Amino acid sequence: MPRLRFLDRDRTVAPAGYNRWLIPPAALAVHLCIGQVYGFSVFNEPLTRVLGIDRPIPGKDWTIPQVGWAYSIALVMLGLSAAVLGRWVERAGPRKAMLAAACCFCGGLWLSGLAVEWHSIGLLYLGYGVIGGLGLGLGYIAPVSTLVRWFPDRPGMATGLAIMGFGGGALIGAPLGVKLMGSFASGTSVGVKEAFLVMGTVYFAYMIFGAVAVRVPEAGWLPQGYDPAIRRKSMMARSDIPVERAWRTRQFWLLWLVLCLNVTAGIGILGQASLMCQDMFAVSAAVGGGFAGLLSLANMGGRLAWSSLSDLTGRKVIYAVYFLLGAVLYALIPLTQESGSVAPFVVLTALIISMYGGGFATIPAYLRDLFGTLHLGAIHGRLITAWSVAALLGPQLVNYLSTYRIARGVPRAEAYNLTMYLMAGLLLAGLVCNLLVRPVAAGRSAGQPPDGPSTTSAS
Repeated sequence: MPRLRFLDRDRTVAPAGYNRWLIPPAALAVHLCIGQVYGFSVFNEPLTRVLGIDRPIPGKDWTIPQVGWAYSIALVMLGLSAAVLGRWVERAGPRKAMLAAACCFCGGLWLSGLAVEWHSIGLLYLGYGVIGGLGLGLGYIAPVSTLVRWFPDRPGMATGLAIMGFGGGALIGAPLGVKLMGSFASGTSVGVKEAFLVMGTVYFAYMIFGAVAVRVPEAGWLPQGYDPAIRRKSMMARSDIPVERAWRTRQFWLLWLVLCLNVTAGIGILGQASLMCQDMFAVSAAVGGGFAGLLSLANMGGRLAWSSLSDLTGRKVIYAVYFLLGAVLYALIPLTQESGSVAPFVVLTALIISMYGGGFATIPAYLRDLFGTLHLGAIHGRLITAWSVAALLGPQLVNYLSTYRIARGVPRAEAYNLTMYLMAGLLLAGLVCNLLVRPVAAGRSAGQPPDGPSTTSAS
């Protein structure tokens, strides 16, 4: 088979004078597609009545916790594949990585359609979870590291541009999934199979566009008027730190905990957004799907807004805001349920999810500040394993705790209140980890703290 030279990294190097603002659309084309995972909650309830159609058949149809594992496995695989394949993405280049992401993610959706047809939960886990999750990991890190290289003067904004598409995926995917299921639903089908097949085909076309359009800057390229020496701040690395050293430092693992705790606190709401809204306020499935889409908009906007703000305030300060304000907002959610106030509930959750998204968009810039840009893709890939752990903890905490409380006689509307207080506690633990982050000292062995008094200045 002839080698496809068009996919090689050296064929994606941009010519002199190339407009770097042509890169964000390519990144968004991929991230808006793989961000569909955030809209998976609209499929939860229909997947529990694939056999019964009108209502679940006990003992035969899948349960909500069973279905929820497909979502968790996908996000676990995102982290694992990003960690394992991060170096390959750096070597192969974004075009090859984005093409592989399209094949895996969309192939996973097609296999998920077959899983519904054959009612095989194992095939659903393999398709949407394992193979689709592999596509998530590849498609996630390739655009991020590429955009950071194009925007060294505004890394927070750059990572926000790349990652806001992932957060906004459910804004398209959730309503689209509801619409497709409604169009294909019949007396013999809930419409999920057909929705998976159509979405896989449409997303494949857009992801291929992103892969073809992406470019990387030539070695040593800097934007006009940018002087790294002038803009360097106290938290920033004086040189690029290799991934082998970076992931053994105390700073890396503190940031791993920061990301894990922030994600755990937010991902449970996103994974159950539609059903949670229906249970807490007795609204329709269509309203629940709209709520999931609204949270996606908040997720998307927060990624760009908060991460861009971090270029001014510094990464450490902005994470302190995420954790402190987020904990207060989580503690207030049960009050909105008790009063039956839907509007305050929507506002509070939207703010929480905006900071959840902002945390994702800010973490690559935080890594860039501490470890440099040369190995950012590989370092970021390893850090995303925190997302994998959070993907297991967050959704299952919500799913199993709410299911357990309902089984114990707690009204469905009140079943999520305990979880909200638990999430607030996780955010406070994340605040402590963030406050412990210090600059990485140049020239010291891995894991050793810097000499002298520690600085708390934010980058």
